[in-house]
Amino acid sequence: MSKNRIKTIAIVIIFCITAYYGYQSQQQQEKPLTLYGNVDTRSVNVGFRVSGRLASLNVDEGDIVKEGQILGQLDSGSYLDALTLTRANVASAKARLSLLEAGYRDEEIGQGHSEVAQRLAAYNYANSVLQRQLKLWKLKAIPENQLEEARSIRDQALAALQVAKEQLTIFQKGSRPQQIEEAKANVLYYQATESQALRDFLDTTLYAPSIGVVLTRAVEPGTILNANRTVFTLSLTEPVWIRAYVSEASLGKVAPGTKMKISTDSRPHNYYHGKVGFISSTAEFTPKNVETPDLRTDLIYRLRIVVTDPDSSLRQGMPVTLHFTDDVK
Repeated sequence: MSKNRIKTIAIVIIFCITAYYGYQSQQQQEKPLTLYGNVDTRSVNVGFRVSGRLASLNVDEGDIVKEGQILGQLDSGSYLDALTLTRANVASAKARLSLLEAGYRDEEIGQGHSEVAQRLAAYNYANSVLQRQLKLWKLKAIPENQLEEARSIRDQALAALQVAKEQLTIFQKGSRPQQIEEAKANVLYYQATESQALRDFLDTTLYAPSIGVVLTRAVEPGTILNANRTVFTLSLTEPVWIRAYVSEASLGKVAPGTKMKISTDSRPHNYYHGKVGFISSTAEFTPKNVETPDLRTDLIYRLRIVVTDPDSSLRQGMPVTLHFTDDVK
């Protein structure tokens, strides 16, 4: 075989290979993008914020729950007692503050005036007795100890008069500002304890945080629970999204908001609808569990597709196929 013929055959082979790969590349560019992914939903562990004995549970595994639905109840007796006690403390503190702010009653002030008048009269009498005893002592008519006894009685009466006057002044001026401020602080303190006691009492009832399905029921009534222990694990039915991956070569065909059809193996011709909500900004190696015909060593980008019309048939981890077409409605 001549060298020219060999060269001709080699050129033809190279041309055919180039044409084949060019055709395949064109077909790949014109072919609608198809990706493969898995259904992904959020799950949440719910439990009581406070500790206590579990009194009842209202749902079981597999039940569908609504947002705000009562899931369970702790024995709330001790928390109700604590709430009642704090409310009594608040009422007592408010009454004390009101008393201090109002000051003393007119009757108490009048009683103070009467006490001063009585002590003044006693002092005047004791002083007059002392003056008489002093004159008699100067005349040597009484012993000195009798004079000292009269002086002691007069001094005691004077001290009692001073005490009565000071008490009357207190009645007239009312409570000191510091006492009122202290009473106000006590009211705030007991109100805070009441708020905490009320929150603890309300937290003896467990509510569903969102619409979902009960995946696990971890405890049974009668169990003594610590605070924040998981009682139920819920799979939230909204939102539902698809976790998928796209190669760098196809990345230009996908953008946030891009719409698509979604099919499952069990319902290949009944489509769900979704749109791209997130595209990773960094490349990564293809995870081993991704179902894709591409080589697993390729660098890809993670996508999150939000399903706009999910139903109960879409389950956590279910494999799906994503069809990026121009006729998505």
